[in-house]
Amino acid sequence: MVRPFLLSALMGASLATAAPTLPNRPVEALDLARYAGTWHEIAHLPLFFQRKCIDTITATYTPRPDGTVGVHNACRTAKGMDASDGVARRADADSGALEVRFAPGWLAWLPMVWADYWVIELDPDYRWAVVGSPSRKYLWVLSREPSMPASQFRAIRDRAQARGYPVDRLIMAAPLE
Repeated sequence: MVRPFLLSALMGASLATAAPTLPNRPVEALDLARYAGTWHEIAHLPLFFQRKCIDTITATYTPRPDGTVGVHNACRTAKGMDASDGVARRADADSGALEVRFAPGWLAWLPMVWADYWVIELDPDYRWAVVGSPSRKYLWVLSREPSMPASQFRAIRDRAQARGYPVDRLIMAAPLE
């Protein structure tokens, strides 16, 4: 009786730590002008800086003349609306690899204030996007609309899991249709 239990426990452990089957990398091309605008967060992995957010989570991206992008994140908390502003820059010329910082501008020279922000999946019409990181610690599912069809979300979640993200820990921030 111990052997079947041990065997099933080992199989379960190997499934939980199975290697990703899809690559975790940024999309090859990201048009920042099309990406600009407001996105509604559908789900995210737990993060310290989002711990007070209840719902109505948005990210608004505004291109700047210097090639960077203004970032305005907002959400509803128990005390009302809360927001933070930052800046994003390209990590390379064309791909979805960006870096974002919310530290003051005078600290921008410090590499540690910039965090990887990878657009890892993007609807061809820029209607939804999936943002992650090389470490798989960060994951956001974004939509141009404040909700998303459940079947579409499940497909996105399944692909994120195939990339190695811990989707069982996703926090839903918006309703599914």
